[in-house]
Amino acid sequence: MTTWAVLRGALRGQRRHVWWASLLTGSHQACEAAVPVLIGLVIDDAVAAEGYGRLLLWLVVLAAVFAVLSYSFRFGARQAERAVEQAAHELRLSLAARVLDPLGGAEKGRLPGELTSLATGDAMRVGALARAVAYGVAALTAVVVGAVALLWISVPLGLFVLLGTPPLLWLANLLGRPLERRSEAERERAANASGVAADLVSGLRVLKGLGAEPVAIRRYQETSQDALVATVRAAGAKAWHDGGMLALNGIFLALVALIGGRLAASGDLSIGGLIAAVGLAQFLIGPLTNFVWVSSEFAQARGSAARLAVMLSTPPAVAQGAGTLPAPARGEVRLRAVAHAELTGLDLHVRAGELVGVVTPDPAVAQALLACLGREVDPVSGAVELDGVALPDLEIDHVRSVMLVAAHDADLFEGSLIANVSSATVDDRVLAAAGADEVASALPDGVDTELTERARSLSGGQRQRVALARALAVDAPVLVLHDPTTAVDAVTEARIADGIRELREGRTTIMVTTSPALLAVADRVVVLEAGTVTAEGAHQDLATTNETYRTAVLA
Repeated sequence: MTTWAVLRGALRGQRRHVWWASLLTGSHQACEAAVPVLIGLVIDDAVAAEGYGRLLLWLVVLAAVFAVLSYSFRFGARQAERAVEQAAHELRLSLAARVLDPLGGAEKGRLPGELTSLATGDAMRVGALARAVAYGVAALTAVVVGAVALLWISVPLGLFVLLGTPPLLWLANLLGRPLERRSEAERERAANASGVAADLVSGLRVLKGLGAEPVAIRRYQETSQDALVATVRAAGAKAWHDGGMLALNGIFLALVALIGGRLAASGDLSIGGLIAAVGLAQFLIGPLTNFVWVSSEFAQARGSAARLAVMLSTPPAVAQGAGTLPAPARGEVRLRAVAHAELTGLDLHVRAGELVGVVTPDPAVAQALLACLGREVDPVSGAVELDGVALPDLEIDHVRSVMLVAAHDADLFEGSLIANVSSATVDDRVLAAAGADEVASALPDGVDTELTERARSLSGGQRQRVALARALAVDAPVLVLHDPTTAVDAVTEARIADGIRELREGRTTIMVTTSPALLAVADRVVVLEAGTVTAEGAHQDLATTNETYRTAVLA
């Protein structure tokens, strides 16, 4: 997707509202241009006439023009604002759909704050293009009507305005190019600063625990300073742009007034015509100034559209498959010579219904394994199979309905505790197996207690147990858990281990963990070193015979 494709899409989706906004605001500007002409006619026709009949007639005409002028602007502005909000909303929906696409890829290398900035500031800037188009059409209408009126009053004046406006618009576009470049840089730096700030706020407790506040502060200061410099440069570009356009407009209008004055002095214009010409020249300051604003809005919209285009055109991380497994799925998982990141030719076979523990001293190896099992990526070589079928051959939604990978840092949301576990009825055994029943019993309204944003009203261990209950409630044929009990005490951890063992009986479960309690209930434990299997066996045997395992699990 290109920058212009984003801009065209924003306008195409709101073309009916933009059309009405352009028509109504154009009518407003046409009536505005007619006012000085009518005043000139009143002076030349009604004032010179005997009696008050002609004067009253022209006053009625003026009143009608002002009524159309007022209502057309009101309803035109309403249509323009509606187009802006709906265009921005549709862009936000497109961004959300791309980020939430099961095939992934869009969020890679981007902080949450940056994605938020794209969906708010950049989407609104592109949406504002609809208003700029409508007001630009209105300004152009005003210039054309004013020029035609001036042609009727005086051919030289009309020709000057008609021939002078296109070069003025070309210069406006030329002056807007530096602003476009610097506006894009400003939004990029601002999004990065927002991302770093959101990242620091969400990890504030961890930073305090590690004593890393000074490092975090320096990092944010550097990022914020970069954003400030970019903002100042963009503001400077806008000042030069607006100042240059105002200067050009002033010169243009001064020439219009000069030509009109010479024509009046030579007798080629009547008194009413001169007043109308001067009034039109003064009126044209408004639409010509609007060209400055429209040019600025276009420049900033192009900068934001370029950032949105990069996001929306990010290729997916994996390809979509077409197959499905026969129901019910057996839950057999096999990795054949899988190479990806820290995995180096990993061979692993998990039989249907087996409870397997996976231990690795390297967290990067665990992350690579989880990414392959969750099909966030496809391995560079080798294959991950589910019931004998390679994952790329299956529909990705089907893969994730059969094999659920529950990440260690799963998020909870604002709402009741039970709503965070499941939208359907939850078996009490699920809450008990995850230790979430104890969490509910400690809350004032039990499972119906409302949690705050990201469940920060709960402790780390309580959040972990609720997240585990959510994973168990799905009852997927294959469940992959990553360190689900790192924040709970030893007694609770032993209870959870027994609960998982009992609840997942007959279902395939893979636990990537170093918890002795969880590994003790596993049918088999596999040890990964340097991205490949180096040992496997029962927990007690490995704890006795394998130094790597003993260090990772018992140290």
